[in-house]
Amino acid sequence: MTVVPAPVRTALSRKEWRILALLVISGFLNYFDRANLSAGATNIQRDLGFTNYQLGLLLSAFFWTYAACQLLGLSGWLVDRFNVGWILAGGFLLWSGATAITGAARAFAVVFALRLVLGAGESIAYPSYSRILANHYPEHHRGLANALIDAGTKCGPALGTLLGGLLIAQYGWRAFFLALGGASLVWLAPWLIWMPRGRGTAVPEEMHATRVPTVFSVIRRRAALFTALGLFCANYFWYFLLTWLPPYLEKERHFSKTKMAYVGSLAYLLIAVSAVVCGRLSDVWIARGHTPNRVRKTFAGLGLTLSTLILPVALIHNETAAMALLMFTCTCYGLFSSNIYAITQTLAGPRAAGKWTSFQNGFGNLSGVAAPWFTGWIVQRTGEFYLAFLAASAIALCGAACYVFGVGPIRPVDWDAGGKR
Repeated sequence: MTVVPAPVRTALSRKEWRILALLVISGFLNYFDRANLSAGATNIQRDLGFTNYQLGLLLSAFFWTYAACQLLGLSGWLVDRFNVGWILAGGFLLWSGATAITGAARAFAVVFALRLVLGAGESIAYPSYSRILANHYPEHHRGLANALIDAGTKCGPALGTLLGGLLIAQYGWRAFFLALGGASLVWLAPWLIWMPRGRGTAVPEEMHATRVPTVFSVIRRRAALFTALGLFCANYFWYFLLTWLPPYLEKERHFSKTKMAYVGSLAYLLIAVSAVVCGRLSDVWIARGHTPNRVRKTFAGLGLTLSTLILPVALIHNETAAMALLMFTCTCYGLFSSNIYAITQTLAGPRAAGKWTSFQNGFGNLSGVAAPWFTGWIVQRTGEFYLAFLAASAIALCGAACYVFGVGPIRPVDWDAGGKR
């Protein structure tokens, strides 16, 4: 008797689209909130009398708790142990409240503490995304799903930089923070109604009764170590753009606040558009029979390698040529960002997606501490940005090597065999 394989479902269901839309919006607000300090950096620095070094510390403070909560396993444990929908809602409430209260802060210590709280709240986000996608979305849909979430995280800084620059110039940075934090809380209402419940259709029935891998069984994997190191390198490049591109455009290129807002937002927006296009292309490539290993590594390696073209931006005096190259570089970075979490979800599977993503994201986001601080130190010592651009380019190239040569084959880990494939 011939067994006819079940047809591959090529379209997302209405429920999947609804959940995905809310995840995209939460990613958008996640990065809108964490990027708003960059948009108002020069204003806050002037009003509160901060030095460049203090500004660098503030820009990195978010990542201290954001990375620590994930690296120590707290975020991943919460996501894998409890209802992921409620955990994401709690984190969202925490980070939105911290954003709103920042608008009333008047001292360095208070702003610094609120950025720490913001980081703790947002540490829940990516482990939750991975757990939800690994549970509810099949492999050939994860490229697009991850790319749309990534696009949301890039549109957050894009719109945040644009609106931040324009609104701060008009109403001041305090009103901007208060309004943003308060308005973000509206997201909680539809999420509590439509958040995913149950184990999900992407989890094979035989997995329901098996044990959940421990944090130790995840971090001893070579693939986990290299995905974490690769994300650190890639994130260094991204957080350099996220935290210091607006000040660079104002300080080095002498852009007005309004001009900085338009140029900076376009750079982030191009990453978002590129990520969605490349995420969809990767799904199509896999659906046509190519392996996730070949597809995901091609996009990740090529994207990070081409991102190193940002270095000449610091050397080109012609403004038009420099900005054109900056936009091309951001487009190339979207090749990488569209596929990075799809790699993790394939390797970890539904049972370990939360813990793997927590460890990977925790280690990877230590670069959020390093990049803003190191860039601030370089600018303080040299008075220019060239060496900061050089560091970001070199570290991005190391990240490409981690994904192409270090991770190993991208296929699911057999956790029941002690974590061996």
